[in-house]
Amino acid sequence: MQFELRTQVIEPQRKTFQHLIDRNGDRPASRYEEGSIGIQAMTNFHYRPLWGPDKDIYSPDYSVLKLTDPYSFTDPRQFYYAGYVSSRADMHEAFGSTLDYLDKRGMFDRLPEAWKDLFQDVVLPLRHYEGAAQMISANACRFGWGTTTTQCFAYAAFDRIGNAQILSRVGISFAGGTAEALGRAKTDWLEEPAFQELRKATELMLVNQDWGTAMVALDVTDQLIYALLYDCLDEAAINAGAGSYSLVAQHLSGWFTDQRRWFDALYKAWANDPEAGESNRAEIAGAANAALVTAQAALAPIAAKADALVQAGATEALARAVEAVKTKLAGLGVAMS
Repeated sequence: MQFELRTQVIEPQRKTFQHLIDRNGDRPASRYEEGSIGIQAMTNFHYRPLWGPDKDIYSPDYSVLKLTDPYSFTDPRQFYYAGYVSSRADMHEAFGSTLDYLDKRGMFDRLPEAWKDLFQDVVLPLRHYEGAAQMISANACRFGWGTTTTQCFAYAAFDRIGNAQILSRVGISFAGGTAEALGRAKTDWLEEPAFQELRKATELMLVNQDWGTAMVALDVTDQLIYALLYDCLDEAAINAGAGSYSLVAQHLSGWFTDQRRWFDALYKAWANDPEAGESNRAEIAGAANAALVTAQAALAPIAAKADALVQAGATEALARAVEAVKTKLAGLGVAMS
C-alpha cells in the first residue's frame, strides 16, 4: 500500500472577526488587531459603582482626555500578550546576564566611593518611585477607555514593577547579597529632605482621580528622571570609570526608549483627534506645564546631590531635559509656558 502526501490549501470562509471587517475591510487581521480592537465593554453594564454613581462602571468620562474613536490609537510596538511577554522575558534575561557578570567580577566593589554613594543615596531610593508608577499605570488601565490604550497602560504597569525589581536586585547585589542597601533606600525615600518634594508629587499623582492627566504628569516626571539618572549620569559614569553603573543604566534607558514609542503616539492621537483635539491639547498643556514645574523643583535637590557627589553636570542636564519636554509637546500643538 502506498500513501501520497500532498498539501491541500483550505481557504477560510472568513478572514477575521466581523467588527474588524467593518473597520478595516475584508482582509486578514494581525494577532494584535484581533486581541486589541473592539474589546472594550460598552453596553449592558449591571450597575453603577456605589463610590461613583454619576458614571457607569466603564466610561470615557473618567478623564478629560478623550478620543472620538478609542481605537484611532494603536500601539506602534503591536504588543499583545504573547508578544509582550516574549519581549520582556528577553529583556530581563539580558539584565540577569549583566548582573551575573557584575557579581562574578566584583564590579560593585570596584566602583569609586563617590559613585557608590550616588547609587545608594540618589538612585536606589527611586525604586519606590517605580513602585508608585506601577500603581498609577494600573489605575489608568482600569479606568481608561479603549483596549488599545488600556493594554499599553497594563503593560507599562508590569514594566514599572519590573524596573523596581531591577533596582532591588542591583541593590541586593550592591550590598553583598543582603537587603541592607534597600532598607537604607526606603528610609531615605521617607525621610531624606532631598526626596520629599518628589515623594509628595508622586503621592499626588497616585490620588489624581483623572487617569489621563495623572499619566501625563507621570510621563513628564519620567522624562526628567530618566534623562537625569540614566542618560546624564550614564555618560558621566563611563568617563569616571564607574562602568558597573553604566551597565545597569543601559537597561533602564533602553526600556524608556521603548516606553516613549507608544506614549508619544498616544500624545499625537490625543492632540490630533478630529473632535476632541483642541480640548485635549488644552488639557495636556495644563497638566504638563503644572507637572513640569513641580517635577523640576522636586528633582533640583536630587540633581544637586548628584553633582555634590560626582560633579556630573546633573543640574544643567535637568534644565536641558525640561526644555526638551517643552519642545516635544510644543511640536504637537500643545501650548507650553
